[in-house]
Amino acid sequence: MKKTLLGLSALLTVSTISTAAAQTSLTGAGASFPYPLYSKMFAEYKNANGVSVNYQSVGSGAGQKQIIERTVDFAGSDNPMSDEQMKAAPGKLLHIPTAIGAVVPAYNLPGVTAALKFDGPTLANIYLGKIKTWNDPAIAKLNPGVTIPPLPITVARRSDGSGTTYVWSDYLSKVSSEWKSKVGVGNSLQWPVGTGAKGNDGVAGVVKSTPGAIGYVELVYAKQNKLPYGSVKNRAGKFITADNGPASLAANGVVIPADTRVSLTNSANADAYPIASFTYVIFYQDQKYGSRTEAQAQALKKLLTWMVTSGQQYNEPLDYAKLPAGAQKKAQTVINSMNYGGKKL
Repeated sequence: MKKTLLGLSALLTVSTISTAAAQTSLTGAGASFPYPLYSKMFAEYKNANGVSVNYQSVGSGAGQKQIIERTVDFAGSDNPMSDEQMKAAPGKLLHIPTAIGAVVPAYNLPGVTAALKFDGPTLANIYLGKIKTWNDPAIAKLNPGVTIPPLPITVARRSDGSGTTYVWSDYLSKVSSEWKSKVGVGNSLQWPVGTGAKGNDGVAGVVKSTPGAIGYVELVYAKQNKLPYGSVKNRAGKFITADNGPASLAANGVVIPADTRVSLTNSANADAYPIASFTYVIFYQDQKYGSRTEAQAQALKKLLTWMVTSGQQYNEPLDYAKLPAGAQKKAQTVINSMNYGGKKL
């Protein structure tokens, strides 16, 4: 009888945790870059598992701040946090990639139907304010046979702390020594020129409403707003148009470390799109803090596991590349290192 009661008690405990996990809601905040994907993923996850995930698209910088302050279960960020940034966190932070996205130079040029070509130095000089009109010789040289109007260039860029800005500036720093020395890499920059807007949707809005504008946005935002976007010359000298395949190939040109924090821009892969990036979820390794329960910790682990496995089916239909097998495996290893007060989840 005693053994039966103990078995029943254990069963009830497991059942209680499982039921609590099913009823748990999770919160996240951060990058706008993956917001269309996460909206779809989290809606499908709720339908399948009954767990609500509230994700706020506030920019990578704000997401990083919120995870440090422990006001959300996870942060979304297009750039990994540095060791120095993570020192501000009260516990060990982990990163996993969930998708690969491409940042494209979208533009608004009335009367131009041909897709324009760009290279890194030209994009850097546009954003440095050195190239001021669309018919500049540098742009014309890359686009022979295309009649480009002499419109002034309106540079659109982010006004908030942005992982998309980090990816864009990371690329420009690799292809332009002047950009690297004068502006550098970061979520927030001292911009030489430009009109600021919040979020990828905000930059897309500026470009769409302003003839002569150019702005950097994640591919899906260009497509959703029906904005033309240029191909970009990669390290091999090929002009590559952003798409799932070329974006995914960027990961094949780098060594992905065990903690998955890596830059994919200007990849050595000969067919890769050069302005591609993982987008990350950031969370605490030890989930026991504040008033968090073990059920909440288990719910987060299950969500993250689903995102890098079954959830990957939603990437490509929304113009994000799926994780390569190697990155997927490393992400799962990171997830499996989660614990609750030292107890393996």
